[in-house]
Amino acid sequence: MNACNPQLTQIQDALQNGRVVPYIGPGALGLIADPGVPATPEALAALMTARASVPHKIRKRLTQAAQFIENFKHRKTVVMLMNEAFARAPAPSALHRAIASAPVPLVVDAWYDDALLAAFQIERPGGDWGQVQGLSQSEHYGTWTGAYDAAGRSVPAVGAGWSTLLYRPIGGHGPAGNYLVSDSDFVEVLTEIDIQTPIPAEVQRLRAGRHFLFLGCRFDDQLTRSFARQIMKRSSSRHWAVLPDNPTRMESRFLQEQNIERVDLPLADLARSLCGHALQS
Repeated sequence: MNACNPQLTQIQDALQNGRVVPYIGPGALGLIADPGVPATPEALAALMTARASVPHKIRKRLTQAAQFIENFKHRKTVVMLMNEAFARAPAPSALHRAIASAPVPLVVDAWYDDALLAAFQIERPGGDWGQVQGLSQSEHYGTWTGAYDAAGRSVPAVGAGWSTLLYRPIGGHGPAGNYLVSDSDFVEVLTEIDIQTPIPAEVQRLRAGRHFLFLGCRFDDQLTRSFARQIMKRSSSRHWAVLPDNPTRMESRFLQEQNIERVDLPLADLARSLCGHALQS
């Protein structure tokens, strides 16, 4: 740990004391030499539209492209394309493994890949953890989330013996191929998220009074800001985001609004500090 940087010291202390909620975005895949899965919404849109014909004007817009495919090729096609895109489980980076092994009760995974899931399986073989995933209303009408234990088995609720809950608000590849990806998926959730209906009660309980640490996240579109804002609601009044690139005007406004301190470091540098050793590639 770099004792000269007070932000890093505070983040490390919060992690070790279980007072922080790591919130992992797709940018964390940049720490893996060859993740083998799309690491941005634009890359995912390109992969999907290479397999299904979509009007040119929406080919780079993930949620709109997915909606078009859902409308004209059926929802099963969307799920098939998503399963193919994320079929490979990336070897988790040292940061993924450090987060999985940290003594924190709640971790948020805001992308579809299984790198963090693989890290939990490596670091927590005893199975004292589980995950809750957001569900598409087009496939699970009236049910907002599904819970799975460490072995990937569907369970009716968060396990009493889980010391860490992995919350995947937009779903994920493993173990059941649940995805929020189309316009209609997000409209359904955003209609209710302000009153917290889609957010599990256990997530709401565990976030109370805790800081959030955003890793590999950008807030340059309304969708990511909306999800982060609502998931953070009623937590502590101080948070951090590792954001080495200059924030956009809307990102700066969001950071200020949510009391998120920008950590102006490359994610790899922060990861080395938190992990205490060089990242594996």
